[in-house]
Amino acid sequence: MSKKRNTTLKDLALALELSISTVSRALNDHPDISLATREKVKQLATKLHYTPNLFAKGFRSHRTHILGVIVPNISHYFTTTILKGILAESENMGYRVIISESKNDEIKQTEMLETMLQFGVDGILMALARKTKSIDGILQIQNRIPLVLFDKVSDKIPCTQVVINDEEAAYNAVEHLINTGKKRIAIIKETEQSFNSRKRFQGYLRALKEHHLPIDEKIILSTEDISLSKGRILANNLLSLMKRPDAIFAITDSAAIGVIKALNKFKVIIPNEIAVVGFSNNISSTIINPSLSTVDQPGEKIGRTSVSYLIEEIENPKENLLTKTIEIKTNLIVRDSSFIPD
Repeated sequence: MSKKRNTTLKDLALALELSISTVSRALNDHPDISLATREKVKQLATKLHYTPNLFAKGFRSHRTHILGVIVPNISHYFTTTILKGILAESENMGYRVIISESKNDEIKQTEMLETMLQFGVDGILMALARKTKSIDGILQIQNRIPLVLFDKVSDKIPCTQVVINDEEAAYNAVEHLINTGKKRIAIIKETEQSFNSRKRFQGYLRALKEHHLPIDEKIILSTEDISLSKGRILANNLLSLMKRPDAIFAITDSAAIGVIKALNKFKVIIPNEIAVVGFSNNISSTIINPSLSTVDQPGEKIGRTSVSYLIEEIENPKENLLTKTIEIKTNLIVRDSSFIPD
């Protein structure tokens, strides 16, 4: 049994004894085509289940109204909130979205960029893979279509970037710990390759310096894998010190939850003995006991804002030559892991 093929514009034109261009204009409600003809064409298109070829249409108009999105990890909770905003705003503005995952692999990220070009997307939204070292391929793509970076960004790429103020958010988190009386505050951060981690570490250092607290390398812990299991392991390392910290700031909620699990195992009283603050406001931050104090990142707003700036650059290319950094405000949510009642 032979496969059914898709109905084409040519099929509609032959059936109605019209030109292909007339059928195309009728489907797009062109005012030069009479209302009767438009209705007749649309009725047949519906009957024959005609679906327009977006890529062919885009080739003719130089626009597909499709956006490419590349993220490091599609299953990450914060990423899903950003994607929710991207999808909602894209739909509102008449664009479709193709989403791909780099798996934090620079080679795969480059492949995805090329694939997006092959699909004919009008622009690309991207959060950089953690191990991105070379930006040459990204700069080449940027010379061809609009590119907006969000969340995981780089100051070496001259494009519009939508971020939170990581340094200020981390500063506020550490200052909160200081204001509760904590004086020996550890940090669990990513390796220096991470732009976000560097900024959050800068906020941590600034808070200690401005409050005249010592900086102790023994309680500054770096890891490439900033996960729950790694948070638990690094918390164990901190607990083994002769002079333990009285607070731990982890730059992700996953690592902070790992810290809480380790402290609970060794029956450390949280927050009296050791307080904990995370970063992201992951859904798990309210489930863990005690509930986790954390920096709330408005992922959905980041997604919506990124889309609006990308589409503005797509639709007004000559008016958007200057690169911009758009900062989305965060707020610290204080919960039981750092709240000490009077």
